[in-house]
Amino acid sequence: MPNTILVLGARNLGAAILDHFLALGWRGAAVVRSADTRDAVRGRGALALDADASDPQQLAEAVHRARSELGGLDVLVNAVSAARPPAGGGTWGGGPIADADLDAYRGWGGAVSEQAFVFLSTGARALRAAGAGGTLVQVTGGSARRAMAGRGIWAAGTAALRALTHAAAQELRGEGIHVALLIVDGTIESPKTAGLTRDTAREALVDQAEIARAVEYLAGQGERGLTHELTLTPAGDRWLP
Repeated sequence: MPNTILVLGARNLGAAILDHFLALGWRGAAVVRSADTRDAVRGRGALALDADASDPQQLAEAVHRARSELGGLDVLVNAVSAARPPAGGGTWGGGPIADADLDAYRGWGGAVSEQAFVFLSTGARALRAAGAGGTLVQVTGGSARRAMAGRGIWAAGTAALRALTHAAAQELRGEGIHVALLIVDGTIESPKTAGLTRDTAREALVDQAEIARAVEYLAGQGERGLTHELTLTPAGDRWLP
């Protein structure tokens, strides 16, 4: 039986991760929210699961269906963009703290950490029930490593996400469940960012294929060596420790 992967989010980065594993011969599924994404996932020969990845019950049902229809579940990857900016938009990342309100905090910070909690707790229970170990990979951005003026609210959410992932890694390691945080510390080159990065050198952008290979590396680790946090940076951009 081929290995199986479930990806949360399948429009840009999630689609690249799913494509990579399908090319390796894995069976795959993705949690989707729109008709066009559903059709694209099915067109790849993967299982499309309609669910809100921030809703515990909906996600649990999607994971259960993936396990049942794929004949198992080895790797779960959270590649969802979980922020829920308040109506009216506003500054990306929430803006200066002195100018923000509670709705901005809840949308840019609280929503991010809450969705990560839903992923980690739901995924852990599913792998426990299967009884065969497995891997949970939480993807996040460089703000999990450092705050930036004007984006402190976003950084607060990703810092909480990081803490949750680290705690889950410690709690589940002894059960044979590998939990890893994959930090993409740079702007990802994708259709989603094309308008913002048209004048940026490609070497300064993170290649989605490199991220997919990083997930493959994490998923392939054995019991004698586990990576619980991995940071990926574009070679043509500056690196900050």
